[in-house]
Amino acid sequence: MAVEIDRPLGSKHPKYELVYEVNYGFVPEIMAPDGEFLDVYILGETEPLSRFVGECIAVIHRLNDNEDKLVVVPPGMNYTDEQIRKTTEFQERFFHSVIIRK
Repeated sequence: MAVEIDRPLGSKHPKYELVYEVNYGFVPEIMAPDGEFLDVYILGETEPLSRFVGECIAVIHRLNDNEDKLVVVPPGMNYTDEQIRKTTEFQERFFHSVIIRK
């Protein structure tokens, strides 16, 4: 899956006091219910990126918002649900969600 990264690791959120602890982007071909492209957390990369190709291992389905977030990692890498929660907590702590696997 190809991802365009618009909020690289270490960047600040344009509206809120939030620093991205992972690379965060979107899938340009897929629209989300909020009318924007589908958002993606990139886990397993430690440098700021502008593009990434990896494997989707999970979906963070927000129960109190209309946005889902894909979790994409380098090929062959995996994260437990607990690791995903801990790694995305910097932003997901504001939402109630479930992690969905294939």
